[in-house]
Amino acid sequence: MARRRLLLLLKPFDVLPSRQFDDSSHFRNPKLLQVLKYLDSRCLVHKEAINFCQNILRKKFVDWEAVYRFNLCRPIRDVDLVVTIGGDGTLLQASHFMDDSIPVLGVNSDPTQAEEVEDYNEEFDATRSTGYLCVATVKNFEQIIDDILENHARPSEVSRMSVTLNSKQLPTYALNDILICHPCPATVSRFSFSKKKEDQSSSSMVHCRSSGLRVSTAAGSTAAMLSTGGFAMPILSQDLQYIVREPISPGAYNSLMNGTVKPEELMEIAWYCKEGLIYIDGSHLIHSVQHGDIIELSSKAPKLKVFLPSHLIS
Repeated sequence: MARRRLLLLLKPFDVLPSRQFDDSSHFRNPKLLQVLKYLDSRCLVHKEAINFCQNILRKKFVDWEAVYRFNLCRPIRDVDLVVTIGGDGTLLQASHFMDDSIPVLGVNSDPTQAEEVEDYNEEFDATRSTGYLCVATVKNFEQIIDDILENHARPSEVSRMSVTLNSKQLPTYALNDILICHPCPATVSRFSFSKKKEDQSSSSMVHCRSSGLRVSTAAGSTAAMLSTGGFAMPILSQDLQYIVREPISPGAYNSLMNGTVKPEELMEIAWYCKEGLIYIDGSHLIHSVQHGDIIELSSKAPKLKVFLPSHLIS
């Protein structure tokens, strides 16, 4: 049996500046000192998780290479499995360099501890990494990697979003969501959108003045989409969901400010501001748009093979 080839994609350490936790300067504030020690502990937990997973892999019949995610700059090829160690953000970044041929396993290196959140509730937000798409932690990593290597586990196929700008396909597929808005958050975004099936006329245009338009996949429907008034979708749904953010006097269009785009449909957006931005899966991937540009969105994109937590697919 041939040795499996793995790529480990690592979240970088959020190293805080060297600190002297003494009784000097602003560290005299006990609450601030508590927060800083908490943040330093998060960095240590993440570092220990990386070391733990690498030590496990050294015992397995695999070849692997570790790369920090900020060093990833070309498509991922010639490996059998990608293992991301960090949180959902690290898995998202990996997905931007992956097609539908290689599966990815997410390891949440710093999961939220319910007791910790409760203990510090009145002091600060002690939430750690959500890891919604991550099936593994240090507690079960070895069992899960064994199941994968022994072909006892199968990845799920998760939908992504295709984005075209003036009929030109953007090189990155969105796994979570996109946000189209003016570069200044205090400036009104003007745009119109419609839905249509291929080779058919579009529905009536919906004209909007708002703070932007967010469109998500099923995987992204529990993130910013849910926070802004959308609804959670089954993880394997191929629908897209959209919501117009903070619409100004929507009038007769009110019922159309939130809805879905079916797999056989595409969404067409006409942009009517002098400038604008398309954010793909957060703030790391950005494309500029200008007045008169046409953006098309659909779920006709290569799916991503992901080993998902059982509660998401049961």
